[in-house]
Amino acid sequence: MPDHLHWLIELKHGTLAELMCRIKSRSSRSINLLRGDQGRVWQRGYYDRALRRDEDIKGAARYIVMNPLRAGLVRRVGDYPLWDAIWV
Repeated sequence: MPDHLHWLIELKHGTLAELMCRIKSRSSRSINLLRGDQGRVWQRGYYDRALRRDEDIKGAARYIVMNPLRAGLVRRVGDYPLWDAIWV
């Protein structure tokens, strides 16, 4: 997605806040290095949704995989490189 991302993750260690901080920090550094820039890449905060039941995982995974199709970034789901994620 060009302006946001959806991830389905399972935390093994640490908190979601710690993970998001690391992801935003490291990806911002890499992106700014490639761009030759020092600007802000991510907005503050994030939105999360906890999945509490196993049956919710497949629906969430399908929603995530279908996002590029809905946004018109691919013509079919199979064109998305992560379409066959473990949870789908």
